[in-house]
Amino acid sequence: MSGTIAEALNGHQGNAHALGAPGRNWLSYDGLRAQAARVAAQLHAFGIGRGDRVAIVLPNGPEMASAFVTVAQVAVTAPLNPAYREEEFAFYLEDLRAKALIVAEDYDGPALAAAARFGLFVLRLCVADAADAGAFDLRGEGSAGTADTTAPDENDIALILHTSGTTSRPKIVPLLQSNIAASARNIRTSLNLTAGDRCLNVMPLFHIHGLLAAVSASLSAGASVWCAPGFDALRFFGWLRDSEPTWYTAVPTMHQAILSRAPRNAAIIEAASLRFLRSSSASLPAQVMVALQDTFGAPVIEGYGMTEAAHQMASNPLPPRAQKPGSVGVEAGPMVRIAHETEDRLIDTVGEVVISGPNVTPGYEGNPEANEKSFFEADGQRWFRTGDQGAFDSEGYLSLTGRLKEIINRGGEKVSPLEVDGVLLDHPDVQQVVTFALPHAKLGEDVAAAVVLREGSEAGERAIRSFAAERLADFKVPRKVIILEEIPKGATGKMQRIGLAEKLGLVEG
Repeated sequence: MSGTIAEALNGHQGNAHALGAPGRNWLSYDGLRAQAARVAAQLHAFGIGRGDRVAIVLPNGPEMASAFVTVAQVAVTAPLNPAYREEEFAFYLEDLRAKALIVAEDYDGPALAAAARFGLFVLRLCVADAADAGAFDLRGEGSAGTADTTAPDENDIALILHTSGTTSRPKIVPLLQSNIAASARNIRTSLNLTAGDRCLNVMPLFHIHGLLAAVSASLSAGASVWCAPGFDALRFFGWLRDSEPTWYTAVPTMHQAILSRAPRNAAIIEAASLRFLRSSSASLPAQVMVALQDTFGAPVIEGYGMTEAAHQMASNPLPPRAQKPGSVGVEAGPMVRIAHETEDRLIDTVGEVVISGPNVTPGYEGNPEANEKSFFEADGQRWFRTGDQGAFDSEGYLSLTGRLKEIINRGGEKVSPLEVDGVLLDHPDVQQVVTFALPHAKLGEDVAAAVVLREGSEAGERAIRSFAAERLADFKVPRKVIILEEIPKGATGKMQRIGLAEKLGLVEG
């Protein structure tokens, strides 16, 4: 049995810190338990309890982390991006069927107008002067109705997130108490987290990466989390100095931004005591993994995760086992296999990555068509199709070719964007690259690449294409190279291939 969030987070004894922030005291594990009890009593008093859906719109920080952990032990949490506009909030609040909304005490943004459309009960998160990090009270006017005050069990929904919806309507991903507990345990085990560890979290806390890898896994080990207000490359090294973490976790674009500022922060890096660095949520280019290891003198653990798996599926192991650049590692929690891309059977060659385990969502909510396409039975297990293409090597390390929807079909020739990315990143003047499909009248799709050059570089499109032509088959060479100051990214810092041609104005309307 995987248990509940409360059981997962209260399974370690001692006085390890749980949450913290600049200028604030660390919240002890006893303090976190006390906060959970206070939140439960307050939510129940306002008529919110088991099974009720509570949207949370808070900025990154210890209160957001604490709100997720404590509310999820009472009701269903649904963290939303605070940067949404009113229409976006309205869509998600209605789609979630939320009963209440939690916002900061002084919040006066568009989530309130959206909540008013549906008569949602609004709770204000209030922090007393000199309060410990993560300590707060919930205040509201009136009542949201009646509530089931029994504690959720492992089969109750704990967290609801939406898929990105890049090419279609976002799908609702419900994650059970048991899914969250299993994932926290998987990540804790793969990273060998102990009460002495301290994570520097720069990931947004409306996303599965930060909620599970940084917060939940750490707390399940009795470890500490230092919650930054969000990612900021200019402030990162100050946070690294102040928080003295044993590890941090980020997406590849964040790591690349950190590397660009590393030379001017050599003293802070030298003084740091990082046990490892972690990367997830997008493929980490092999060159970036090597540069991070060389810069910080610590192993880089690339993890492979997605919302439907409550984050982690595979992970490069810690030393003494190898961390393989270009690989997302070995299975790290659920069973990970390769399936035929159109037939419901497992295979031993390149194909679609599938998973099965207690951390995997039971299925998309209200979307039987998506569930029919995404789940199948084979070899006595229920498998979830990740949408990623990949293969295992002889040592059980998984390498991804790319998202199946992102594979470029150039007149029948299939091109892996990740392969082209890897080649272009070997060019000495290229700092970042994302290869994507460019619509073509005759071929259907052609290969294009958006590139950010290193500071002071003047390499042009012709030079970059010539470099690629010496290393790639002709059909894989980008026919168009766009040099940008910055590549457009999503809310979580990931570069998005699908739809990039339209965003860059390369598609005729």
